[in-house]
Amino acid sequence: MPAGDCTEQGCTEHDGTEHSPPVGEAEVEARLRCICFKTGPPRTTGVELEWLVHELRHPQLPVSSDRLEEAYHALRAVPLQSLLTVEPGGQLELSSLPADSLMTCISSVSTDLDAVRGVLRGLGLTLSGLGQDPWHPPRRLLRKPRYDAMEAHFDRTGPAGRAMMCSSASVQVCLDAGFEEPGPLGHGRRWRMAHLLGAVLVAAFANSPMHRRRRTGWRSTRQALWAEIDPVRALAPPLEAEPRAAWATHVLDAPVMCIRAERGPWTVPDGLTFREWVRTGEPRPPTRADLDYHLTTLFPPVRPRGHLELRMIDAQSGENGWIVPLAVTAALFDDAEAAETAYRTVKPLAETAGILPAPRNPLWINAARYGLADPELHCAAVACFAAAVEALPRMGASAEVRDAVVAFTDRYVARGLSPADDLYWKDVRP
Repeated sequence: MPAGDCTEQGCTEHDGTEHSPPVGEAEVEARLRCICFKTGPPRTTGVELEWLVHELRHPQLPVSSDRLEEAYHALRAVPLQSLLTVEPGGQLELSSLPADSLMTCISSVSTDLDAVRGVLRGLGLTLSGLGQDPWHPPRRLLRKPRYDAMEAHFDRTGPAGRAMMCSSASVQVCLDAGFEEPGPLGHGRRWRMAHLLGAVLVAAFANSPMHRRRRTGWRSTRQALWAEIDPVRALAPPLEAEPRAAWATHVLDAPVMCIRAERGPWTVPDGLTFREWVRTGEPRPPTRADLDYHLTTLFPPVRPRGHLELRMIDAQSGENGWIVPLAVTAALFDDAEAAETAYRTVKPLAETAGILPAPRNPLWINAARYGLADPELHCAAVACFAAAVEALPRMGASAEVRDAVVAFTDRYVARGLSPADDLYWKDVRP
């Protein structure tokens, strides 16, 4: 389970022109089937936390690029267990190492966050846990070929891509793919459950009702923007098919975002799929490195990277708000009893989802727009959070972690509310 998703600063230097032979279509499909689901008993947990960086005392005021650069320079000297990277708009991301338990993951990331916050506080800055920046328009801080190409690609379909790149933040939970065999912890069931439970997680943790100082009409504006960025790139593959075959087909038929070059700007093709690139070899034959890079430009709500990367949860307010979605998600996937309860609970949601892939089906749209005010999602969340609360002691979670989940359940889930409801009818505070 690697840290980071290779979309941030420090992951853009390779140009894809390595002296390696071109890949054929059969080789690409075989490689994808091999690397996308690495099955076995669920043993490790990881989390990737994105944060907006704001002024400590007046978060509604913009932070200059020079001040952000100064802060990031200072943070690079801080010894951390997690990988610290910078997103295009200046968001910070902490990506944990794979941890052998939920509590190990929480402990290591909490220690790193304390160190990061201390440095930022000394510079008059703070981390804000919101899914979408409620005050500031998208502004790109990083000027690198990858982001130039990404911006050009997303601009073809509207402004959502820039907002996603430069002003969104999330809690991404990383879990092992699961057993090869069927059962509550089998990879096929976990894959399917992730796409149904994902809508419940969107609704329960929705925390982005504002954009550019206005209410958007969505509890999770961040998720609404993700659904708009690309006709294919942010979609899940069909869930009815076998997971490995479905993902391999999806990757091959997804459009290529960019073709890297040793010098000068990268090419941004219009509508060229990876399959077509392999077959035509134009403008140059793709290599295995190009395939690996192509994978980092696909942003479905659940991304198989050997492990499962759940990408649909808004960043959470408060210093420890991120712990609740991590704990709930890990409990519902890695505790066999809770996983069985969760799967039985969310399976009927497939009827609402219909045949459209997430996040563009009715279930996910309702989750982003209404949060837990949607009755069907509310009922599912109540059952799933109850199962998670019961499972956490079996997983060795501390009383403090369980109490945090209980408090969130009482404050939001039981009442059919989401964190967005704290922000929706009043001025936003970090």
